[in-house]
Amino acid sequence: MSGALRVDNIVTSGTFSLDGGTWDVDNNIWLIGDDDEVVIVDAAHTADPIIEGVGGRRVVAIVCTHAHNDHVTVAPELSSKLDAPVLLHPGDDVLWQQTHPGVAFGSIEDGTRIPVAGTEIEVIHTPGHSPGSVCLYLPEAGRLFSGDTLFSGGPGATGRSYSDFPTIIGSIRDRLFALPAETVVGTGHGDGTSIGAESPHLEEWIARGN
Repeated sequence: MSGALRVDNIVTSGTFSLDGGTWDVDNNIWLIGDDDEVVIVDAAHTADPIIEGVGGRRVVAIVCTHAHNDHVTVAPELSSKLDAPVLLHPGDDVLWQQTHPGVAFGSIEDGTRIPVAGTEIEVIHTPGHSPGSVCLYLPEAGRLFSGDTLFSGGPGATGRSYSDFPTIIGSIRDRLFALPAETVVGTGHGDGTSIGAESPHLEEWIARGN
């Protein structure tokens, strides 16, 4: 391996559809790796910008933080073009099948470790936004990739099928807010934040509700 561990951000635009509604969204895709190999976090909307960001590096895995269509849009396409497995928590199979019926994926679970660039990414199962939502923790870099579980200003949406507000609050409180306060959070949409910036607001979110 060569070069230092680095994290790159790619933003793609498209639509999110669920429960009969469709919304325009911008998604963050995260590339975690070094000069030789990389893990892709989420596979949103269009493959070409992601492939360009990979830049010929070996792709260890395409990890989907959850299976809402805007996070898995081009996962099979990337898997084929980059010769890499798609990894997803099986709790989200019901959502995956809505977008990619009959397409197989590799399973991850709480505590799964994904080696890349001389370090490991730890999978933290954080259900609530969806049953199989996960966050990806990179202790060496003090980084967390939260998918749609935690945003700047609160938890991800839970007013749709297969989501639950008390569950996401529990995931954030018990799992994410147990991480160091200085942990930098890269979110699935929009601006990033930190654990320390969000943790004082938990009671406000509970009072605000779904």
